[in-house]
Amino acid sequence: MRVTAVDTVVVNARLRNWVFVKVSTDEGLVGWGEASLEWKTQGVVGAVRDLSDIVVGEDPFRVEHLWQAMFRQQFWKGGVVTMSAISGIDQALHDVKAKALDVPLYELLGGRVRDRVRLYDHLGGGDATAVYDDATEASFAARARESVADGFTALKILAVPVSRPLEGAAAVGRAEALMGAVRAAVGPDVDVMVDLHGRTTAAAAIRYGHALAPFEPWFLEEPVQPGNVDALVEVARALPIPIATGERLVTRWEFQELFAKRACAVAQPDVCHCGGIAEVKRIAAMAEVAFVAMAPHNPLGPIATAVNVHVALATPNFLIQEVMRSDVPWRDEVVDAPFQIVDGHVLPPTRPGIGVEVDEEAAARYPYAPELPAREFHDDGSVADW
Repeated sequence: MRVTAVDTVVVNARLRNWVFVKVSTDEGLVGWGEASLEWKTQGVVGAVRDLSDIVVGEDPFRVEHLWQAMFRQQFWKGGVVTMSAISGIDQALHDVKAKALDVPLYELLGGRVRDRVRLYDHLGGGDATAVYDDATEASFAARARESVADGFTALKILAVPVSRPLEGAAAVGRAEALMGAVRAAVGPDVDVMVDLHGRTTAAAAIRYGHALAPFEPWFLEEPVQPGNVDALVEVARALPIPIATGERLVTRWEFQELFAKRACAVAQPDVCHCGGIAEVKRIAAMAEVAFVAMAPHNPLGPIATAVNVHVALATPNFLIQEVMRSDVPWRDEVVDAPFQIVDGHVLPPTRPGIGVEVDEEAAARYPYAPELPAREFHDDGSVADW
């Protein structure tokens, strides 16, 4: 078998474009991956095109060899655009190989270590919870109750505004009130995570963390911008809340210092950015040695979700998987068999490969459009700055 083409299918999902990667072979098998990267869609599409010259004509079974060739054969290595392109191609190659062997992808990754994958619902996006200034305790609580009614036992909120270097009592009190409303709405048995989204300095994160600690957050995500691990260590040492981070890191080398300095309790690599399935498995092994759990980042499309489910099924130190439900109401239309969420979990897929195929005709109904990173889209078609 040989790879005959590497193509992209871009789908605009309002807040971001999904970049699906299609690897075709001379035996008719097609593999799918996802390389979505917000606000850099055209760069990723170009990078996939550049990397295709390395992959076309090669044996798709040699997944690791092709990963190393894409990563090492270029003078300029890494970078999030390149690594996102490698990620999508790597996923698609895994999909081809699993289909050729007629097994679900997780069987290629060592087989199942669990019987189902626990998911958490991300409450950001699509309504007032996405726009901090318009958010209310009632809106946060209502969304949280909706998630629990849908079967989720874990959810994540974004309760902190774009922050000043050191926030005063009013902003901290507001975040405390929002978190308190969610905790009151769902009770003590639902795990609630708080995403700071890199909006705070170490000092501000510590102040927010102490205010939120009485409500028992399961973990506090991305309290500082990436690039200064010592600042993250400062936050981790000052708070009684486990720290999670890693969604903006690429390759195992960027995770190495985190684990060496014990800067986090939860690692959140993104399979569409960090280097694909091959690299997530390596990062997970490094995390396991450091006694760090895995909760992969995933606000992206249905192919990314499918890939993450397979990785989770085969990863011993997996904790929980993020899933996005509130970006576009038609997200499941662009794939032929979207995974069903039952009681906040997904059961192991049984179809070969990743278990879903892109419906290219349906995808074509939502063509590429430039992302608008500073705006919120409402269901009535209006757009609000935030």
